[in-house]
Amino acid sequence: MEIRYIITFILFVTLVPVNFILLFGTRWFYTGLILSLALVGLPIFLKFLNDNKKQKLIEIEWLEYIRALVDGVRSGLPITQSIINLKDKDFGYLTEHTRKLANQIEWGIPITNAFLTFAKDTGNRVIKRSVNVLLQAEKSGGEMVEVLESVVNSVVSINILKEERKSSIFSQIVQGYIVFFIFIAIMLVMEVKLVPMIQGMIQGMQGGLSGAGIIEGTGEANVNLNFKRIFLSLIIIQGFFAGLMIGKFSEGSIKYGVKHSVALIVISLLIILTVAPP
Repeated sequence: MEIRYIITFILFVTLVPVNFILLFGTRWFYTGLILSLALVGLPIFLKFLNDNKKQKLIEIEWLEYIRALVDGVRSGLPITQSIINLKDKDFGYLTEHTRKLANQIEWGIPITNAFLTFAKDTGNRVIKRSVNVLLQAEKSGGEMVEVLESVVNSVVSINILKEERKSSIFSQIVQGYIVFFIFIAIMLVMEVKLVPMIQGMIQGMQGGLSGAGIIEGTGEANVNLNFKRIFLSLIIIQGFFAGLMIGKFSEGSIKYGVKHSVALIVISLLIILTVAPP
């Protein structure tokens, strides 16, 4: 287990009892509890963000690697020798994978198997797609230089499309966040202003009916509790799916929306449980 996970767990175990001792019974109790839970998940969340960033950098470095292979093959070297020649060149996060690929070629492993292992190890969709194109062309006996150049053009086109899509819908992402916080504001107004009015009306009706001997009073606690649970559930559901959709629209994959979902849910819980604690 990494030291950062141990440290955050120790802090969580320390902060939760302190939170109960100092804040229990106050409006800040749930805020402190949410922050303590968020602290535990922070290293995992940061690792997820770092992995996403790493995958984006790997795509850029893959483009540089393919271009270097093109130069080697164009100079008259077979692709296997070009791979071996690039063994000691630095390609950032991709370096360990390119070295493993070169080592496999040197050990006599077929280039098809070596490239399939390479694509699997990187776990990158763009690289897997490029490797499949490369291997299919190699099997059909295509001109390797042209195949590599087509792979380069394909990767460049994919990156351009990603950037264009991300820039074109930036305003929609901002609108998504704004709409979500407007939703929170509406829920808060309903809980702080509308629910007490409804409770007063229900109590008045219950009082009148009880006075007439029609029903026995049921109190306001259950009504209050039900409304709070409904509002809180609605906000969590809205934050989760809004974050996923933002990730899908901005980066083309729902998994990239997890970071938005986590941020929206944590922020909304802090706001709701601080302004209108249970």
